[in-house]
Amino acid sequence: MNKQHTEERKTFSFDRSISSNIIHAEPDKYKLLEDISFKSTKIINIGSNLSYSPLGFSKDSISINIKKFNRVLEFNSEEKLITVEAGLTLIELLNFTLKYNLWIPQLPGYPSITIGGAVAANSHGKSCAIHGTIRKSIKSILLFHKKHGWIKLSEKENKEIFDLTIGGIGLTGTIVSVTFKLKQIESHKFKTKKIETNTIEECKKMILQENENSSFIYSWNRADNIKNFGKGIIYKNYINNNSKVFRTFKEYKNNFRPFFIPVWNKYSISFINFIYFKINQLTKPEKKEDFLSVIFPFYGKESYFNFFGKKGFIESQLLIHESKFDSFISEFKNLFIKYEPTITLLSLKNMSGQQKFLRFEDNKICITFDYVNNSRNLLFMSKIDNLYEKYEILPSIIKDSRITKEIFNKTYKESSEFKKELQNFDKERIYQSEISKRLNI
Repeated sequence: MNKQHTEERKTFSFDRSISSNIIHAEPDKYKLLEDISFKSTKIINIGSNLSYSPLGFSKDSISINIKKFNRVLEFNSEEKLITVEAGLTLIELLNFTLKYNLWIPQLPGYPSITIGGAVAANSHGKSCAIHGTIRKSIKSILLFHKKHGWIKLSEKENKEIFDLTIGGIGLTGTIVSVTFKLKQIESHKFKTKKIETNTIEECKKMILQENENSSFIYSWNRADNIKNFGKGIIYKNYINNNSKVFRTFKEYKNNFRPFFIPVWNKYSISFINFIYFKINQLTKPEKKEDFLSVIFPFYGKESYFNFFGKKGFIESQLLIHESKFDSFISEFKNLFIKYEPTITLLSLKNMSGQQKFLRFEDNKICITFDYVNNSRNLLFMSKIDNLYEKYEILPSIIKDSRITKEIFNKTYKESSEFKKELQNFDKERIYQSEISKRLNI
């Protein structure tokens, strides 16, 4: 293997719960991608390494970084089709397509995520109730596999592998390029309306009611104590049709540098939440916002993650049917009173789609919690895990690094079928990550 293009480095999952010394390769030509792959026993793909759980590395696999494959290969504005390499970042894609008032609406929450990473995770955005996940925009994929070579994937060509690859967390091979069907966007500016909500149950009802009137609707809720649990703000973003001028977005180097000592604790969280809620109460109920602040809310606000410190955080993102939501929340609150977890973030949005294989999608409510990483919270979360099967909850393996094999097998009903089809395609199971090994995928 050409050592000029490989190096050993210590790599952390984004939530910092898992780290490993890995061999990292960064090919800049397709021939080099082939050479590195042919000479490697186990492989996994890595982009910006912004997945919360360790999808892009393993101590036993070489991590192939595809960020140098970042070109726009083809574009047809009339047919609204674009083919891009998988190392292109979301902000680079938008800087190209928005000049033509085109985009894909299923964008995860940070602009330097790569296209390949978004496809492998079957990512979604704030408008997932209307637009679903990114698979709705994918027309075809070019995949490279060590044993099978270059493979074109689509609904009409190698459909079985196409289905395994979208949301397949990189286990089918290296995604090299993707063709998207773009959508029209009338403007690059938004209007944001705010609605105050007193409980999480009330918040759920309002999001379901308002969903038909707004593609972009989500909430911020307090969970720092039981008295204020669920109190918060619902945000509704509308595209501002009065603004037509597009200015290229500047891409800044991300500032994810965790503090040595954590800032978040039950006192600081309670204080910041109180201030944030009061500011929302005292400011106008409607305001104009730019594209980046709406679509990528943590861009420029990386301190939120840095405040967790060197031990990082744990995010739990769950899908639950609206009919089971209130009962689940009731049990959640009872456990909350008993264990007093430290939660920095609680948020709701609605989602649509069809759950299949490893994909985190369904016609359910999406609820997100961010926890400080400590023993008390881990114990609390293990108690919540026991409710998943009872309430038919689907946890995200992309977000939650500590999900066990037992919980995974109980909640992802088609995981055995995914493993069987993947084994048929790749009998040697060449592409492996820390998460795939832990969950025995």
